Amino acid sequence: MSDPSILRADIEEHVRGQIAGLTVVRGRELHGRALSVDMPAVTGVLQSHFGAGLVLMVGDDRRSDTGCFHVHYVFAHPGEDWFVHVTTEATAEARALVSVAQQSYPASRFEREIRDLFGITPVGHPDPRPLVRHGFWPDDYYPLRRDAQPPAFHDDGRPFPFGQVEGPGVYEIPVGPVHAGIIEPGHFRFSAVGETIIDLKQRLYFTHKGTEKLFEGRSPADGVALAERVSGDTTIGHALAFCQAVESAAGVTIPRRAAFIRAILLEMERIYNHIADFGMIVSDTGFAVAHAHCYRIRERLLRLNHAVTGNRLLRGGVVVGGVACELPGPGVPAVALRAARSEGGSTLSAEIDAAVRDFLEIVEICLSHSLVLDRLDRAGTLDKTTARDHAVRGYVARASGIDIDARRDHPRAPYDELSFTVPVFASGDAHARALVRVEEVKASAQLIRQAVEALPPGPLAVPVPALPPFAPAFAVVEGWRGEIVHWVMGDEDGCLRRVKIVDPSFLNWPALSRAVIDNIVPDFPLCNKSFNQSYSGNDL
Repeated sequence: MSDPSILRADIEEHVRGQIAGLTVVRGRELHGRALSVDMPAVTGVLQSHFGAGLVLMVGDDRRSDTGCFHVHYVFAHPGEDWFVHVTTEATAEARALVSVAQQSYPASRFEREIRDLFGITPVGHPDPRPLVRHGFWPDDYYPLRRDAQPPAFHDDGRPFPFGQVEGPGVYEIPVGPVHAGIIEPGHFRFSAVGETIIDLKQRLYFTHKGTEKLFEGRSPADGVALAERVSGDTTIGHALAFCQAVESAAGVTIPRRAAFIRAILLEMERIYNHIADFGMIVSDTGFAVAHAHCYRIRERLLRLNHAVTGNRLLRGGVVVGGVACELPGPGVPAVALRAARSEGGSTLSAEIDAAVRDFLEIVEICLSHSLVLDRLDRAGTLDKTTARDHAVRGYVARASGIDIDARRDHPRAPYDELSFTVPVFASGDAHARALVRVEEVKASAQLIRQAVEALPPGPLAVPVPALPPFAPAFAVVEGWRGEIVHWVMGDEDGCLRRVKIVDPSFLNWPALSRAVIDNIVPDFPLCNKSFNQSYSGNDL
């Protein structure tokens, strides 16, 4: 990481006084204030000169104490471990900020979200359509304002303003929001000529649950259960990001043993999801037997999750201040660990290694089958330039040649002590997204083995004091889908005043619309499975 004081002076020189009060916070963060009118220039300088991209925008209703709304921007360097946190204001009367959507695609998404939830207009934004806003919400209802009261909803019959594609032979295929499966709702509207997709529009947020509003007034300890449920398949990723943000705000360092166990749980979550995903991808090529085997292995790992934490989805494992489970965990010996005990060594890492070997045998069969390869190759290609322009995260980015991983780029203990390889592929197609998952399963098993062998003694958790009021903190975690960001701020009582969550699906979903162009309609399920974004991630 660059020296924080040198970096601060360098940034101050290049932004020419447009950021005021720039100070070093927690060693790797620079915090300052700026006028909204200066944010396009600030964003441009941080991106073009320093290589820092926008990872988060947060709206906060501060009318009761400052008389205005605050909007916070967090920029992160992808290869060096530093961040810039800039706060600006939108007056209660004007309720507007100058858009930076022209400089940053993530900003275009965040600004639409802030407009829908706070009623703050991004002046100069190129897309006036709602993002989160439900078609039945009254015009004056903004749910994240402090004084918002849920109104009576009424369907006034207005259609969502989809952009239409017109021309000879063009027709539309609407799919969803109700699907033939147990998944969250989402609407896809294809424009096609013959079987070839020439455009795809998406609409999500059909089951917006108000998760961020539900954090308000909770104690940080009570917030963990809510964080675990942001996206059900990402229990550890979201709980860990939330707890790390709270611990940063409170100035707490957790015990080393707890940090190692957290990493083990995070990698266990990555493994079982990637194996399930690989099975679903191959199933959509018509190779159903591989799907059955991958789900057999997934079930084995879910039972292991239960043996370690008492929950198949690993809920309850991470708490504010550390962890609530010891290795190998409650319920051991359990059925899931019999094979590991028979092989000797650490029961946990041996059982995971056995499951991964089982999985790799299935992978070898699948990837030597022409039926599978013919469907995967060149399906849903997302080139590197488009992926970078859309600021995609996780395995989607790494399959398109973008070498990012928060475990390496923004390491928290114990990842700074562990050795692992970040797999990167260049083709950007469904085949590459499947291969990234396979390689990450191998890397995660290796990480767990290292962490178990190096597991230090000591306590599992430490007390965490009340949050300081109005002092924001955030954390970045590489969940199994990609980078997760949680931003927290406490109130005068030490409870949660504002929590902002960025699930990787928030940024990855739009890229799917670009990846499917020029594919045939019957290949959409395969392309969609290879992306496998959450319909639920932070109320999507």
